[in-house]
Amino acid sequence: MTKPLSIAFLLFPNVTQLDLTGPAQVLSRLGNARLDLVWKTLEPVPTDAGFSILPTATFADVPRADILCVPGGFGINDVIADDDAMAWVQAVGAQASWVTSVCTGSLILGAAGLLDGYRAGCHWAQRDMLTLFGAIPVATRTVVDRNRVTGGGVTAGIDFALTLTAMIRGEAHAKAVQLSLEYDPAPPFDSGSPEKADPEILAAVKRRTAQLVPTRDDDLRALAKRRGFAQDTQG
Repeated sequence: MTKPLSIAFLLFPNVTQLDLTGPAQVLSRLGNARLDLVWKTLEPVPTDAGFSILPTATFADVPRADILCVPGGFGINDVIADDDAMAWVQAVGAQASWVTSVCTGSLILGAAGLLDGYRAGCHWAQRDMLTLFGAIPVATRTVVDRNRVTGGGVTAGIDFALTLTAMIRGEAHAKAVQLSLEYDPAPPFDSGSPEKADPEILAAVKRRTAQLVPTRDDDLRALAKRRGFAQDTQG
């Protein structure tokens, strides 16, 4: 039997749990694969949903992986400011067969120097910030550029993971996973992107985000400079 694929998800405080758990559920069905949720310690890690998730491994336990996946969330700036976390992302990403992310996790990959010159996806609210790190923002649910596979915001993580599953195991396997999960989305509203949402709703979401994290983008620009990136964005 061939060696199992190793899949490493970065788990960090204030992660958006669905960024992680959506693709983790899909990728856990790759077959002949081991999936780890990795952080500094094995203590519970709080998510932005008000509950915690237990890591399965520490950075020291997982020095390499076939697939690196970095989710997003309000905690990304703290990760980018964390030298230990970024050193792990850089080291694992440099060796991984697939370097991937969901939502604003692509900004962590970018800050680790793993998206320079690559097309990449991100949550719509911070997609333009990818240019800070030399990445090329793309407004689609899943972006594939060589061995970089990046998803858009939150729920796009399921689409991203099915795409990656098809690339690794074939389309028939991915379709079987989709069926087993009954992933047949039929949302009650057609308001899932800035282009589709009513202007009043879009403005309200932007105001709420600005209240929750008023200096998020300015802090990210400062962190980009600290990490050696000189470019700026007009976001």
